[in-house]
Amino acid sequence: MTRAAYTIVALPGDGAGAEVTAEALKVLAEVGRRTDTHFAVEEIPCGGQYFLAHGRDWPEGSEEKCKKADAILLGAVGWPSPTGPGPVTMPDGRMAGWSPVIGNRTLLDLYANVRPVKLYPGVQHRISGKFSQVWSPEQVDMVILRENTEGLYSGSGGILKPGGVSQVATDTRVITRRASERIIKLAFETARQRNGAPRDHKKRVTAVVKNNVLYGCRFFTEVFTEIGAAYPDVEKDIAIVDAFTQWLVTEPERYDVVVTTNMFGDIVTDLAAVLQGGMGMAVGCNVGDDHGMFEPIHGSAPTLKKGQANPMAMLLATGEALKWLGRRKADETLQKAGRDLEAAVRAVVVEGKYLTFDLVGPEKAARTDQVTDAILNKMA
Repeated sequence: MTRAAYTIVALPGDGAGAEVTAEALKVLAEVGRRTDTHFAVEEIPCGGQYFLAHGRDWPEGSEEKCKKADAILLGAVGWPSPTGPGPVTMPDGRMAGWSPVIGNRTLLDLYANVRPVKLYPGVQHRISGKFSQVWSPEQVDMVILRENTEGLYSGSGGILKPGGVSQVATDTRVITRRASERIIKLAFETARQRNGAPRDHKKRVTAVVKNNVLYGCRFFTEVFTEIGAAYPDVEKDIAIVDAFTQWLVTEPERYDVVVTTNMFGDIVTDLAAVLQGGMGMAVGCNVGDDHGMFEPIHGSAPTLKKGQANPMAMLLATGEALKWLGRRKADETLQKAGRDLEAAVRAVVVEGKYLTFDLVGPEKAARTDQVTDAILNKMA
């Protein structure tokens, strides 16, 4: 008899997204076999290529299927337009793939984009086109929490076209108390569960803002101070976003948990990915009170040939999904499976035998499926 059963929606998307999602489902099936867990997986096609074929960026009824799922795995969306530069867009101007990504964040109230930034031993960095070891694993271990539903991505704005010619464009940033309170509270709760910053082991939350100029950031800082008062055991830190980008690179060991608004978070987390070896190692967790969607942040990479994509970010995202779902369902077996998957990725990186070209260059590169097989072999 099956120990437990869960419903998983997989949104493969375009290009590399579809390829790494297939690897994740292979690992998920093995986790199910080893833990006697049944994962009922429904794959829903989506993205730019789907739009070109069907005139919409995912099938009708997909929203309800995502609502009912215990967890969602997202590959990546975006495909080059056959009629001009840039990605395929829909008649409303949105990129084809908006529905499964931004749409799900809104529909499912996935208010927290949680990005663990951790450097594994053995990962080399691509600085000035060369592989090098700039940071040590002891220096990089933080979590960045980005508010995921409003800010500059609230959808308030537009383009004025008097006479049919675009003349004025506006994007209105929306910062609300409710959204600020819940992402900031989650940041402090996350800090309490961690071991502190690598440099001094102090539990610390850093708010990244531009409160010397922007009213929204002054308000976010005000809420940060209010919420932080309830956490006397956690150090509070406020950083101006432009200065933070410098400190993030020069002294990453200072940071434990970082919390910020939507657009700033989108920018600094891509920079933070450099600290952990690039986009092929970077995970994005979109979570709310009732739903969770987990993804690599590397995009669809349509120029990559089959077999070149690094599956590690997607497999680490799958591990985060298992841990999140295990906590929600009080399923320790599932939580352990998530930890085991992360440990297996770490072991493969340390061994250094099966790594994709983004980590070791084309001469020594392993194929996508070889990396996944090596990770499966390392799982406890």
